[in-house]
Amino acid sequence: MWRWNQTSLEDFILQGLFDESFNYLCLFFLIMLVFLTAVSSNSLTILLICADPRLHTSMYFLLSQLSLMDLMHVSTTIPKMATNYLSGKKTILFVGCAIQHFMYLSLGGAECVLLALMSYDRYVAICHPLRYTVLMSRRVGVMMAVISWLSGSVNSLIHTSILMSFPFCGSRIIHHFYCEFPAVLKLVCGNITLYETTVYICSVVLLLLPIILVSTSYGFILHSIMQMRSAGSKRNAFATCSSHLIVVSLWYGAGMFSYMRPRSQRTPLQDKVGSVFYSIITPTLNPLIYTLRNKDVAKALKKVLRRDIFT
Repeated sequence: MWRWNQTSLEDFILQGLFDESFNYLCLFFLIMLVFLTAVSSNSLTILLICADPRLHTSMYFLLSQLSLMDLMHVSTTIPKMATNYLSGKKTILFVGCAIQHFMYLSLGGAECVLLALMSYDRYVAICHPLRYTVLMSRRVGVMMAVISWLSGSVNSLIHTSILMSFPFCGSRIIHHFYCEFPAVLKLVCGNITLYETTVYICSVVLLLLPIILVSTSYGFILHSIMQMRSAGSKRNAFATCSSHLIVVSLWYGAGMFSYMRPRSQRTPLQDKVGSVFYSIITPTLNPLIYTLRNKDVAKALKKVLRRDIFT
């Protein structure tokens, strides 16, 4: 096992997204607006699901876990980026970088697994509606959430421990706005080809296995929908699945762009753009998609707003 030395424990420097120009100042305020939208919308989704008894089902419990992951995801990266930009300092402690790396990687892995398990929930709801309360009981929903959080945390703990054990050298400048894995890996001294290959394989597995589960679930769902005779039933089935399918496409698409490309095809700008999309844009869109397209969540929101207006 590699040993930490004094050089490796020195602070890192985050290059960030912005410079001092006016255009980047406008971009900074735009990202902060998106960040506040993500925090408020995900918090609202969690509160609505907790407050409305009609939403106390496995489907909405898993949705609340997704919102919690998105809320933690944006809170892991954006506040530090904003603090560095406003203070003019770009440093991040070695321990802070390790914690940030562990958090974002564990949350990303957990969300990959959770979205795949949520597709099974949609499969049961469409293909076995009469057995839904049995196959997707509260206990099953909790187990799915635990599996998601545990698998993401274990995967992240392993990779963070190994990565932070390598010796770092050079300028220690991370060409990113947070401690993302590929950006930190570039600062490692020595030959790490074998480790990079292992990480690439793990990334492919962590993305492809959930994608296979999602594809299989929706294959059965599509088959069941085609056998429905009522046009109204078909519309309701598509409406039930469309929100989840949109979120899955956004998340896995961004993940594949960021982690399944060979290192030779990566550029710092592409890595930043991909990271902005899945660490800021996607967590903002997820609750909006579910709130706007889900009738039960929309009704719960209207109920809360109506209560506030008349009290």
